[in-house]
Amino acid sequence: MDFDTIAAVATPLGEGGIAIIRVSGPQAVEAVDKIYKGRNRLSTVDTHTIQYGHLVDNEGDVLEEVMVSVMRAPRTFTKEDVVEINCHGGIVSVKRVLDLVLEQGTRMAEPGEFTKRAFLNGRIDLSQAEAVIDLIRAKTDKAMKVALHQVQGKLSLLIEDLRRQLIQLMAHIEVTIDYPEHDVDDVTRNLLSEKSRWVQEEIEKLLRTAKQGKILREGLSTVIVGRPNVGKSSLLNSLLQEVKAIVTDVPGTTRDIIEEYVNVRGIPLRLVDTAGIRDTEDIVERIGVEKSREMLSKADLVLLVLNHGEELTEEDRNLLQVVQPMNAIIIVNKVDLPQRIDLDNVQKMVGNMPVVMMSIAREEGIERLEEAIASKFFSGSIQSEDLTYVSNARHIQLLREASQVIGEAIEAVEGGLPVDMVAFDIRRTWELLGEVIGDTVSDDLISQIFAQFCLGK
Repeated sequence: MDFDTIAAVATPLGEGGIAIIRVSGPQAVEAVDKIYKGRNRLSTVDTHTIQYGHLVDNEGDVLEEVMVSVMRAPRTFTKEDVVEINCHGGIVSVKRVLDLVLEQGTRMAEPGEFTKRAFLNGRIDLSQAEAVIDLIRAKTDKAMKVALHQVQGKLSLLIEDLRRQLIQLMAHIEVTIDYPEHDVDDVTRNLLSEKSRWVQEEIEKLLRTAKQGKILREGLSTVIVGRPNVGKSSLLNSLLQEVKAIVTDVPGTTRDIIEEYVNVRGIPLRLVDTAGIRDTEDIVERIGVEKSREMLSKADLVLLVLNHGEELTEEDRNLLQVVQPMNAIIIVNKVDLPQRIDLDNVQKMVGNMPVVMMSIAREEGIERLEEAIASKFFSGSIQSEDLTYVSNARHIQLLREASQVIGEAIEAVEGGLPVDMVAFDIRRTWELLGEVIGDTVSDDLISQIFAQFCLGK
């Protein structure tokens, strides 16, 4: 596939020790060679080598001191000629180098265009390309490992194996239709039933990892709620191990929504500290309370904080009722104070919800809370490192559709319908699995996916 030559800054913008300008395409080496001055011309050096030299402008003046990596096709990420210019990481320096490269007949890359070219040139499939985003955005080591497994093609290999099995089924159906005189219909039906059930079970195995995989990829939206002054902001600060929220004894101190990520035993939590939910005449605080209620309705996990040193109030009881249908953990804070709360009553109201006793001021109970969170979503721990997690919402939806369609094929063949009618469901399952890895996906969807990438990737 023929492309023009593109360039972009591949490192974050801002001041830093170094920055990298990446150039990819058929004229990549030639374009940089025009402005490079070193011991050897870039067009003559061996592939996958690094050269020291300077960049010079059109007047011959030295612009930058650089290290230039030269990588020849096809052994590159894009399977094109790639040149990476390592220069000083100042904002002005990077801009001047990029401008100079663009003046040599290259154009600015679109977001994700390097990875898009890797996909279009067959270097990676679509599921691997999407995993590159997850690798960049990973918030925990576990999330990074899941993404890395997908970048390495573990999911792709599983999907390709399933598609091979479906191709074999379609071939058997064709033989049965084309050569009915051989009387192999019963054999074909048995094979269809057996193999289709196997394919469906393998898809279901992948889907059983979807909930955990999605959590690792996107994080748990975790809302901390409670009436004012029970320790919500203190809990946020304790989990983060830094002061992000103002903590005072004055009710209504937190009026806005504070969001931060925290790693709890490999699980990324997107923590949201909310304004204390209560009736108030303060206009600003009332807006915060309404926002808290909105965030509560969208949460994956709710941490409801109660005060050990006070009796349950009407506000507490209302909140306990609100979180009944939700994934919630009840935190009884301030256990260092004399008990005034009726714990038996709390337990009756929450049923099987975990109740964690804590003194955030004394940093007691954090480990118990972390264990409760891990147990609620991962049965105490994340499964084997070798397990292939499905984490992408697009993949999950396609796998669900594929499982449903192959299920319809099983019902059809066991219900005695003609095998040529079963073939439609088998082929549709094959196509849906192909969409996961990009074999049967539209150009519009490809453009939409790569538009999510950052510039330079």
